[in-house]
Amino acid sequence: MAEATLKRRDLIYPELSYKIVGILYETFNSLGYGYKETYYQRAIAANLKSNKLFFKEQVLAMVKFKGNVIGKFYLDFLIKDKIILEIKKIDRFSKQEINQVSGYLKATGLKLGILAHFTRDGIKFKRVLNDDSYIRKN
Repeated sequence: MAEATLKRRDLIYPELSYKIVGILYETFNSLGYGYKETYYQRAIAANLKSNKLFFKEQVLAMVKFKGNVIGKFYLDFLIKDKIILEIKKIDRFSKQEINQVSGYLKATGLKLGILAHFTRDGIKFKRVLNDDSYIRKN
């Protein structure tokens, strides 16, 4: 049987992001709702390892202005040095969280972030694009 192919050609890292989202669903389906964010992070890390996806946790990233470091932050996950995965344990997406991931993308020069929420109703996620890198590259 032939492997299914993705129909959209405009997505950034479609196969990798599909795997990550699958891991998020698998993690939530196994644990359910109600745990601390830290426990979800540990479970995701175990799931990424078992799926043989290279990743780093709590990656230090710097915000620079004219060559000077003006701030720093930690990425929850950096997967295959391509996608930032930021996890939260809240029910809705806020503009502040989306802006946070957007800032991470701009500071690192990466193209794609996934913001994932572990909610009462299941896993919810948003793909966040780095508009700056997308515009510069295209």
